[in-house]
Amino acid sequence: MEKVYSSLNEIKEDISNNGLSCVSLVESYLNRIEENKHLNAFLEVFTDEALAFAKDVDAKIANNTAGKLAGMVIAIKDNICYKGHKVSASSKILEGFESLYSATVVERLLAEDAIVIGRTNCDEFAMGSSNENSAYGNVLNALDNTKTPGGSSGGSAVAVQANLCLASLGSDTGGSVRQPASFCDVLGMKPTYGRVSRHGLIAYASSFDQIGPFTRSVGDMALITEVISGGDEFDTTCSKQAVPNLSENLGFDKKLKLTYFKSYIENEGLDAEVKGRFYEIIENLKADGHTVEETEFEYLDYLVPTYYVLTTAEASSNLARFDGVHFGYRSPNGTDLESTYKFSRTEGFGKEVKRRIMLGTYVLSAGFYDAYYTKGQKVRRLIKDKTEQVLKDYDFILTPTSPHTPFEIGKQNDDQIKMYLEDIYTAQAPIAGVPAISLPLGQHSNGLPFGFQVMAKSFGEQELLSFSKYLMDNN
Repeated sequence: MEKVYSSLNEIKEDISNNGLSCVSLVESYLNRIEENKHLNAFLEVFTDEALAFAKDVDAKIANNTAGKLAGMVIAIKDNICYKGHKVSASSKILEGFESLYSATVVERLLAEDAIVIGRTNCDEFAMGSSNENSAYGNVLNALDNTKTPGGSSGGSAVAVQANLCLASLGSDTGGSVRQPASFCDVLGMKPTYGRVSRHGLIAYASSFDQIGPFTRSVGDMALITEVISGGDEFDTTCSKQAVPNLSENLGFDKKLKLTYFKSYIENEGLDAEVKGRFYEIIENLKADGHTVEETEFEYLDYLVPTYYVLTTAEASSNLARFDGVHFGYRSPNGTDLESTYKFSRTEGFGKEVKRRIMLGTYVLSAGFYDAYYTKGQKVRRLIKDKTEQVLKDYDFILTPTSPHTPFEIGKQNDDQIKMYLEDIYTAQAPIAGVPAISLPLGQHSNGLPFGFQVMAKSFGEQELLSFSKYLMDNN
């Protein structure tokens, strides 16, 4: 594709002034996907269907009846259901399974004439920080094919990074949208828990999971979030709170009171250049008249342990349904009910998923429930209360998204503690349920990107997106 579109507005402009059609746009994205097959970002491309849908959208544009996402070509992570299409959560255990219904987010995108081009690779059941846990192979970072794109939504991040579509949807449980966004030099957001329906999202940890977009611009991020948000009768945890016109209110002109946590920035694990760039952005904000204060968050060391105790417990419960009997993969080695369960789950699940199921079963077991799970819930409440208290005193919390730039494929996969610490900066927002966004504001001397994270109050997406646009425009 000669032109790299960074926003839907650019596409709409070319459709009205330069004869671009949705069909030709989809064709050019399909060519890009074919040329970049080695990245392994897509598990399936909906070629014929996307072209047919694009043709319909072109007709609607001509008749002035098109939805607000007409011209947007979008990919969906392989744990989001789309009726009549395969969905596997990148796991062998769901091989060949076809969804009987569409996720609420997919229905809402289609209703506004977004064109879904395919489903993207991810860490199996969204468990991982490097996209090395997929049953269908690693996704490669388009900037450097020896590096990981981050995870678990690595395919969705690379699809936008490599210009294989304009935007994509991922899911974020502990950082699975924001960390890949940081590694792939794009924007990624986790909305407030309950802002976006989880109906049709294959669950990892139900009290943490949120669907969030990857985009190249804040305007597109606001528009997609606006479309997919709002109450849903199929998800009782989804908030009925009114959704503001996020995309129309991105103006920003006030002076803010911001904070960052000293222990986050003075942490020995933080790359020196990431730290330097962080302080540079802080100085820019101060020079612009904003108040930025250093404060302390005493629960930093408890974030990752709390996150893994609670999410693995929920995963062991959620993944019990994948048993070789109801649907998906069934082992040919089973001779009775018990051996069918054992062999199907042993052969169907990957190493990391089995590790987390066993961890979760352990923390929920009779002798350890109070020591781990109950305690984890109490610590979660402390973290949530403290985060909310900070956000009463300050407009936003600023942190790096990741302690470093993308790491080498195969480099960390054997060191689980190191892998789990990838969530050090991103776990706080899902534990507290607040919205957070990663913005591509850093470039390392090694040539690789890194992002910065902004956390806001619950349901503060409007303010978060306005401030994000201001940050992107001024840094």
